[in-house]
Amino acid sequence: MNPRHTHRLDSSDESIAQAAAILRSGGLVGMPTETVYGLAANALDPVAVSAIFAAKERPRWDPLIVHVSSHPMLARVAASMSPAARALAETFWPGPLTLLLPRSPGIGDKVTAGRPLVGVRWPSHPVALALITAAGLPLAAPSANRFGHISPSTAAHVLADLDGRIDAVLDGGPTEIGLESTVLDPNTTPITIYRQGAISAVEVERVTGISATVFQPEPEQQPESLPSPGVGIRHYAPRTPLRLVHSQTELLTILAKAPHRTAVLRPVGWLLPEGMTHVLWGQWDNTAELAHNLYAALRELDHKGSDFILAPLPDERPGDDLRAALRDRLLKAAMPPGT
Repeated sequence: MNPRHTHRLDSSDESIAQAAAILRSGGLVGMPTETVYGLAANALDPVAVSAIFAAKERPRWDPLIVHVSSHPMLARVAASMSPAARALAETFWPGPLTLLLPRSPGIGDKVTAGRPLVGVRWPSHPVALALITAAGLPLAAPSANRFGHISPSTAAHVLADLDGRIDAVLDGGPTEIGLESTVLDPNTTPITIYRQGAISAVEVERVTGISATVFQPEPEQQPESLPSPGVGIRHYAPRTPLRLVHSQTELLTILAKAPHRTAVLRPVGWLLPEGMTHVLWGQWDNTAELAHNLYAALRELDHKGSDFILAPLPDERPGDDLRAALRDRLLKAAMPPGT
């Protein structure tokens, strides 16, 4: 693709107005949200939507999430909402929840990859809301990174992947949550959670009165047939091979046999041999801290030039859906290329 000059903008009103003008003219803008940075374009413009896929090198079968900031804008994106969808929207929007809804006629096949449902989110980040409102457009915005790579939690991460491929990025500082939104289909019984995030199944069930189940793709299932963003087998991955360990004993056993060029994602309390490259991740019992730091830590280790990265896999804890989301991201990141 032809290189573009990518402007790094602050989050002032003037910069937001400049970014909104870029979007209205069909351009691409990286924007902060409370989850990760998104790559925004006019969701109603097929040419602009195609530019997202080109910049990210994203396959056309992978649908996009559309971001809105008002009820009239939502009506331009979704044709209808079930009672469960309305209850979830009233409770969790603005916030880190994506609902799969019947798409309106204005949302084209390129956004949904030909599917009848469109992923819709009303973010809570003030810069994202200001940008969507200033543009006056629903914005298609997948994560602002190369396809399959580590999601960006800072403007610098966006530029590391997409500098010269997009028109601008709004710098709103590090993201708050650090993992992508929960994605679910409120039209099914039970409700289907396609991507786990900060909104838990327990909360979904409490609000709707309908049970919720987490979707598990079959190992042989082709990615083209997956029903939602974020459910691909290998995703969120550093370029350096990632190996997961389940205990300190396993970690030390691997390190004893490891080559010199090894990087370690280290939670507090794990012992490491002297000389190993490592990044401090966070307190092991603080799931929110681990989630917030994960992508930045993986990116830092990815730049160390090591042969592989070692990371502990958080233990499963019933009722801690954010921890389940953290495990999901790590397990997908550790899948072999081509999976």
